[in-house]
Amino acid sequence: MKLTRCVKRCVPLLLVCLLASSCGDQEVSLSGAGATFPEFFYKDITQQFGDEYGIRVGYGATGSGAGIRNLQDLTVDFGGTDVFLSDKEMEAMPDVLHIPTCIGGVVMGYNLPGVSQLNMTPDLVTKIYTGIVTNWNDPLIASINPGTNLPDRAITPVYRSDGSGTTAVFTGFMSEVDDTWLTSIGEGKSVDFKKGVAAKGNPGVAGVISQTVGAIGYLGSEYSMAQDIPSANMLNQQGQYVAANMETISITANTADMLADTRVKISNSSQVDAYPITTFTWMIVYKEQAYNNRSIEQAKALQHFLLYVVGDKGAMSAKKNYFAPLPEVARTRAIDVINSMTYEGKLIKDISLQ
Repeated sequence: MKLTRCVKRCVPLLLVCLLASSCGDQEVSLSGAGATFPEFFYKDITQQFGDEYGIRVGYGATGSGAGIRNLQDLTVDFGGTDVFLSDKEMEAMPDVLHIPTCIGGVVMGYNLPGVSQLNMTPDLVTKIYTGIVTNWNDPLIASINPGTNLPDRAITPVYRSDGSGTTAVFTGFMSEVDDTWLTSIGEGKSVDFKKGVAAKGNPGVAGVISQTVGAIGYLGSEYSMAQDIPSANMLNQQGQYVAANMETISITANTADMLADTRVKISNSSQVDAYPITTFTWMIVYKEQAYNNRSIEQAKALQHFLLYVVGDKGAMSAKKNYFAPLPEVARTRAIDVINSMTYEGKLIKDISLQ
């Protein structure tokens, strides 16, 4: 059975009344907040869903850390995060579901007029962020970029100032492949960078890079593609310098071993043509939706929206906004997770609206 048919069958026909906003006197709307990484995709798909079904869905791109806190504080219907919750974080909250929505990369964007192609290694990234390599014509950079006219200009590293899933993905990769990074900077949504300029959100990092000749910083690949910010070819596990694009990013999603709860890392792929710094991004919701005086109509609307995001129209929106759509196995897992949502202990998909 095709997934398109599966998604359609997962949405009860009785939702027509709800989606037309005619069940009761109170209009149903949804809100979410979190990761800036998928901002373009989420802004597009929420608008599209609202236009099609008449349900307003707001999304605030505030950073993954803020999105998780907002869900904990019960101020949003769903959070957005580029890093899945740890077991410890899960224990501190009611049962949280992770719904993967697309795949993206984290790139090293840079601003060097006249340099259209640049190779970079994790070792060099560490040396730049720890202040060992401070100039673009450093012999270590020149040695892996033969024939490139590197300027005699200071390097300005840029990093996130806010709690960030993009930071967690980037520092997680760096900590895995470079021991010096692990011991000097470490990994997490927020870390203590030794050198550089801080900026809020992926938009902030993109802005600083665009406005600062000599800058280099990590940001979501979609910002690099959408705003024409050059990004470095990164050395991968197989010793290849690989550019980030939708093909090299999607290669990393070998989901044959994807866990039922979808919490899986896909960075540092062993495939020869894979871009190495990649991640799923997730929407997170509570499995049990009967909390904080939420109505069954609200729960039904949220479930329908999530199914819409992981369906065919969501895949088209993701691709349009420079993300790799979910591969089939991940999409199937996402639908299973969404359909496990409950209201007062009953599966939401089995509850009829009166």
